[in-house]
Amino acid sequence: MESIDRRGFLAGAVGAAAGLGAASCSLGQIGRQRAASGKGGSDGRSGRGNPIAVSTYSFWRFKRDLKLPIEQCIDEAAEMGFDGVEILHIQMEKETNEYLQGLKRRALINGIDLCGMSTHQGFVSPDKGKRQRNIDHTLKTIDLAYKLGIPIIRLNTGRWGTTRSFDDLMKNRGIEPVLPGYTEEDGFKWVIESIEKCLPAGEQAGVMLGLENHWGLARTAEGLLRIVKAIDSPWLRVLLDTGNFLEEPYDKLEMCAPFTVFMQAKTYYGGGLWYTLDLDYPRIAQIMRKHNFRGWVSLEFEGNEDYKTAIPKSLTVLRSAFG
Repeated sequence: MESIDRRGFLAGAVGAAAGLGAASCSLGQIGRQRAASGKGGSDGRSGRGNPIAVSTYSFWRFKRDLKLPIEQCIDEAAEMGFDGVEILHIQMEKETNEYLQGLKRRALINGIDLCGMSTHQGFVSPDKGKRQRNIDHTLKTIDLAYKLGIPIIRLNTGRWGTTRSFDDLMKNRGIEPVLPGYTEEDGFKWVIESIEKCLPAGEQAGVMLGLENHWGLARTAEGLLRIVKAIDSPWLRVLLDTGNFLEEPYDKLEMCAPFTVFMQAKTYYGGGLWYTLDLDYPRIAQIMRKHNFRGWVSLEFEGNEDYKTAIPKSLTVLRSAFG
């Protein structure tokens, strides 16, 4: 065995140490430059960008003949360059364990995460049996998310149902009358009680509940935060949709930012299906960085343009703002 020249070894070690010191100095300078330019985290550390996902809803948008299989959405999302996929529950073709594990396998092979699941439920009802059915449905979707390895599900409060047509609801800017004989106070009580019954299952499964500003009692920032603060659980936080505060959204987004763990980001290429908002994503990203939001940003494309061109353009916008 050849002996190592001790003098040469020491000289090499000193040189390597000097190189490491220079590298550390350079990395420190980069971190300070990022912090000074606002590209670092709000705590002064050099920041990473938010991971960008796409909702399977972006491929479908409830448009006729466009309900793609989740498998195809995963494939296309990976090819387009997304980091993750958010699954719309009602877009799933099956709920068998074989199907669920097949989706996990497909995501793994594509090098992409399954990061969220958007579910539908409605707790705004005087009918206790109806509320219980929606609680049971939510518990089932928590279990589905657990089996898929998904860490968060989207919750809705539900609506009063006094406006039957969703198109009419959108014409009324998401506002609908309270059910005759009841008050908003009744609605908040029902929603809070129902969500509290779902939380133990979420905590046991390690699946967070993200309450979205999705019409109903969570249509306003005040209503959304009233529910989250009243329940006051680390397993219930805000899932913030950039497109659901229709007027003057930025102050409302900032109100919700400290409680937000997941964001859905709307784009409207080709004109919106129900409305179009001109959202300033660099401004929104700055708001979220200010409040140290590091979670997923999931694209919900809601326009009329072909998804094959609109979704990649949307990804570029979100990468630029949040990356």
